[in-house]
Amino acid sequence: MTAAADAHRAIEAIWRIESARLIAGLTRVVGDIGTAEELAQDALVAALEQWPGDGVPERPGAWLMGTAKHHAHDLIRRRKTLERKYEEIGRDAERAQEGIDFDAAIDDEVGDDLLGLIFMACHPILSKDARVALTLRVLGGLTTEEIARAFLVPVSTIAQRIVRAKRTLTEAHVRFEVPDHDQRSSRIASVLEVIYLIFNEGYSPTAGQEWVRPELCEEALRLGRILAELAPTEPEVHGLVALMEIQASRLSARIGPSGEPVLLLDQDRARWDRLLIRRGLAALERAERHGGALGPYALQAGIAACHARATTPADTDWARIVALYDAVAQLAPSPVVELNRAVAVGMAFGPAAGLGLVDALVDEPWLKSYHLLPAVRGDLLRKLGRPEEARAEFERAASLTENVRERELLHRRAAECAAERMSG
Repeated sequence: MTAAADAHRAIEAIWRIESARLIAGLTRVVGDIGTAEELAQDALVAALEQWPGDGVPERPGAWLMGTAKHHAHDLIRRRKTLERKYEEIGRDAERAQEGIDFDAAIDDEVGDDLLGLIFMACHPILSKDARVALTLRVLGGLTTEEIARAFLVPVSTIAQRIVRAKRTLTEAHVRFEVPDHDQRSSRIASVLEVIYLIFNEGYSPTAGQEWVRPELCEEALRLGRILAELAPTEPEVHGLVALMEIQASRLSARIGPSGEPVLLLDQDRARWDRLLIRRGLAALERAERHGGALGPYALQAGIAACHARATTPADTDWARIVALYDAVAQLAPSPVVELNRAVAVGMAFGPAAGLGLVDALVDEPWLKSYHLLPAVRGDLLRKLGRPEEARAEFERAASLTENVRERELLHRRAAECAAERMSG
């Protein structure tokens, strides 16, 4: 491999590590994500041009920040009418030319910078899709093509979401700041929602050929861990990290030899990642140590912990899981929570009890096209010895899911029900 190719690989790795801090630092100065990202991209282009010949600098992050600030100064000089934010960049860039320590600049207030960028990218003024795309772009360092591939949507769609998100933030004059204590809780909720949406799309993709996309789970975990370091006194942050760590521990066990899905109760628990489980349980303890009532993420982490602590499916404390779902339903009621609770009730108190709860959800408008409702109902009917009804439910669930692997699983379960009916 040539020296130039080695340098390009190094630049790619460094960009993944430094881009979020670079954009965060620049956004603090300019107050605008779009301008900050453009300046960061200019610095990246300069690195691609210079580093293959000159070698990678000893402090690449500081080099990128210094270059970006010089570009900011050049941008100012090209513009006839200077806005106040650009005047601030210019003064900062001039100080840089006079010998400011770029090593200190890249590290200065980096914690607050990253936290401010997280709050800005996840601002509730943006739609969920826009928050996810912008977060992966500016905090994850993913390209537009990578984000589009992960979510199975056209590149143009992701590009439009990112552009609109930046425009919305600018037009709404959203400030680059860490919210004060009074606003922190509501803003944290928006951030956690985005991170968990990213994780869930990796853990259980809504569409496509793959049953799991570990790279999205890893990115969400990385963001969650960063947030836990930056906001250590927020119990729900630790709760979400705990939930993701424990769920991620099952990723390899969720896939069979041919890539087929393996459901929770059928998984080889020896394949669960014990390190991730220990990390998750430790994060859950941190959430609990803060005192007060646990939030929805911490409660769901408690449910995941019940599974993680069970050596076999039969050892699972389903009664405790039902109680935890009761608590989740009080804090964050939703039809999906009720459906999950019905599954737990069916495991704890018998399939008839679970089916009664599921049947009460059949007319819920939000669940009309939700494939897991007929899937759960089919499972309970099968346990009750009603294979023909179960087969119909599995077939309906298969028709509703857009995930190819999940559709194959549901068709297989329907076929098993048909075979049971024939043999019965």
